[in-house]
Amino acid sequence: MKVAGLGFKKDVTLASLREALLAAGGTEGLAAVATVSDKADAEALKQLARECGVPIKAVPSDVLANVDTPTQSKLVAEKFGTGSVAEAAALAAAGPRARLIATRVVSQDRTATAAIAEGDGA
Repeated sequence: MKVAGLGFKKDVTLASLREALLAAGGTEGLAAVATVSDKADAEALKQLARECGVPIKAVPSDVLANVDTPTQSKLVAEKFGTGSVAEAAALAAAGPRARLIATRVVSQDRTATAAIAEGDGA
């Protein structure tokens, strides 16, 4: 199961999410997109999921806080307890033995990040 984890700012656009996802490796074989629960209803994310034909997996922030990520953002760590929302969401949603196949990439406007993990599912 291949899952794209997405982190983004409140004012993110579909274009920025799409750009980050494509830079991380694209949509081929993608089973879901994932993000922190309180952002799972964002309109741009819903549009991206529809465009890709995949569901959105909402990951509770307390689950994200327990995921070690290779990429570390001090701001994200202070707010979410993990180094990368995109990496942590991808790993958490892809299952307990998931591994990252693409670490966090950032859109040019810096409003979206994406990472891709592969695993057995939850």
